[in-house]
Amino acid sequence: MGTPVQDVVIITTGGTIEKTYNEFDGSLENRGTSIKNRILSKLRLPYTNILVYPLLSKDSLYMTDADRELICVTIKDQMQRGCPIVILHGTDTMHITAEHCFKDIGTPKVPVVFTGAMIPMGFDDSDATQNVTEAMLAAKLMHPGFYIAFHNQIFTVPNVRKNREKGTFEQTN
Repeated sequence: MGTPVQDVVIITTGGTIEKTYNEFDGSLENRGTSIKNRILSKLRLPYTNILVYPLLSKDSLYMTDADRELICVTIKDQMQRGCPIVILHGTDTMHITAEHCFKDIGTPKVPVVFTGAMIPMGFDDSDATQNVTEAMLAAKLMHPGFYIAFHNQIFTVPNVRKNREKGTFEQTN
């Protein structure tokens, strides 16, 4: 018997990780999810079945409490599958959404790992592929709970914040 294939749900909400460049006007915008084609097709994941669930396509600076509630409801619905969940989210308010979900849900039935990127995928120096890969692995290995995986670190929610000076996240307690 070989290693069994495990499902991982990826819920996309937008943010820098999913911004695309418009060559006609030079803008970077959220225009819908492209995660499956842009990252997952480049990874070798023979033991992981990815289920992508596009939810929002929004810069996290514009997220509302209603958006955060929608994310919580979606997590509750998707965790009924019994497989780990990764949330792709903008970094500016990712910790706020993760903490909102922690307060609303408590300890989920599965690991729920938030991640994002400082530089959009498609740019040579993007951290998107690294962060998504690490978040998927963390989701498969961690105990049920809420986490942020970013730049080769895993932070337990609550008590995480974005350190804007360093361009990464840190545990506050």
